[in-house]
Amino acid sequence: MSRKIIATLSFLLLLSLQLQAQLIRDNATSISDTNRPNLSTPYHTTLTFFYNLEDNNFFPEKAASTLDLSGQQDEDATKLSIKLKQVFEGQGIIIRASQIPRLADYQDTTGLTNEDIYYFDRDKLPGVFLEKVGAEWKFSSFTVSQIDELHKKTYPYGTDRLLNLLPKIGNDKYLGLYSWQLVGLFFIIFLVFVSHFILTFLIDKVLVYLFRKFNYQQIGENYLLPVAKVVSYFLIAQILSILLPVLQLPVEIWSWMVVILRTIKPLLLTLIFYKLVNVLAVYFARLATKTESTLDDQLVPLLRKTLKAFVIIIGTLFILRDGLNLDIIPFLTGLSIGGVAIALAAQDTIKNFFGSIMIFIDKPFQVGDWITSGDIDGTVEEVGFRSTRIRTFRNSVMYVPNGKIADAILDNHGLRKYRRFYTTLTVTYDTPPQLIDEFVKGLKEIVLAHPDTRKDYFNIFFNNLSSYSQDVMFYIFFEVPTWPEELKARHEILIQIVKLANSLGVRFAFPTQTLHMESFPEKKGLIPTYPSEQSEYQKKLSAFLASELSKKE
Repeated sequence: MSRKIIATLSFLLLLSLQLQAQLIRDNATSISDTNRPNLSTPYHTTLTFFYNLEDNNFFPEKAASTLDLSGQQDEDATKLSIKLKQVFEGQGIIIRASQIPRLADYQDTTGLTNEDIYYFDRDKLPGVFLEKVGAEWKFSSFTVSQIDELHKKTYPYGTDRLLNLLPKIGNDKYLGLYSWQLVGLFFIIFLVFVSHFILTFLIDKVLVYLFRKFNYQQIGENYLLPVAKVVSYFLIAQILSILLPVLQLPVEIWSWMVVILRTIKPLLLTLIFYKLVNVLAVYFARLATKTESTLDDQLVPLLRKTLKAFVIIIGTLFILRDGLNLDIIPFLTGLSIGGVAIALAAQDTIKNFFGSIMIFIDKPFQVGDWITSGDIDGTVEEVGFRSTRIRTFRNSVMYVPNGKIADAILDNHGLRKYRRFYTTLTVTYDTPPQLIDEFVKGLKEIVLAHPDTRKDYFNIFFNNLSSYSQDVMFYIFFEVPTWPEELKARHEILIQIVKLANSLGVRFAFPTQTLHMESFPEKKGLIPTYPSEQSEYQKKLSAFLASELSKKE
């Protein structure tokens, strides 16, 4: 990156070798050499100021006559005039003589009121303008009061001192540049190389070592190192933007270099924040893994995409405003009007977008939950900006718009703390009541012994006499998170019920027709015989509980 910057800088400097370091362009008419400067129009005042500050025609006292020093105390007018010219040069302002008004009664009509003032560049130097004082046009007293501040802003961090030190090196010209400019140029190139070497060493060696030491090697190499490299390029561009104005390069070339540097800096800042979004996404992903909600895991990639789009939009606006010096207010106004038109044409898309926001805020379900609503019936796999992907029990995939989900009534089976299991156990009519009573007691013990059943609430009772059976209601709840685990628990409970029935001699009824015939003395009837004593059934139940349910403990 630094090599590209230096190559571009060298190319622009080669183009500037034949250009003279003058701010006035468009073949301005020369000013006659008189003792009294001509300040009758903005045009003549401008030429008087800049013409008397040229290298081959240096009369700063005449240029100082163009300054309105009213209200200024103990100010050296010649120094102020030199500083003001240096501000124009450092900002890369080209004065087009053909565009300067030559009317003594000129009025600025761009403001709310017509005033006797003339601005050179409202965007770059809004505080520098000519003002009619009596019959003469001069740099306004406000402009004069701002010269020192503008000078420090144009040449920050003490670089303004170099403007007086470097010319002492020599004023001989080589290849169209003064010797002090060439010395300064070589110094800047040397400083850029040294800065690039130091920053590269800090990034490639020191940062990598620190990441490895603190066990963040993967995060550092994949996410933080790219950010650090762009930061190093930004620092190099910052060094160039601070030091290059001191060289007082030809204004036509320097004006383009100012645009390039002002564009590069917001561009690099945009890249820095764009890459920082990845670092922020990794941090949020780690936080999402610590939460119970699986919906947070889906929110992280959506948040990353949203932040990147936001960074690109804001960065583009800064590049247009600060880099290319374009007025973004009409652009924003047109964007808002176009946004209304787009919003009207894409109502469903916007509705789905806000529906996704409501899903992430309300969290009506998580990834992996089983939901039903009308035709929707399946497991949530992914939540996007526009739609939610649901895997049905037919193994097909449904893409449901988020706007529809946000307005629908959802039955989230995944949020159940308990899963109900209800069935009816039918026993034959020949089963004696003592056996039914012991059978019900055994069923309750099975529920209490199972690890995944709700112990504080269940209903198991002999509650109905149907046409072909005596019915026992079996109404319990499982405390399991997923449907496969529920099926596993059902399987275990039903196996225990069948074993209990076999141990007690309980027969399950089913729709049948029984033909009763006269019993023969030598034949044994089909109806089983049951003990008449309750104690016999209690012994069988105790034996079952001791042999089967003890396995669960």
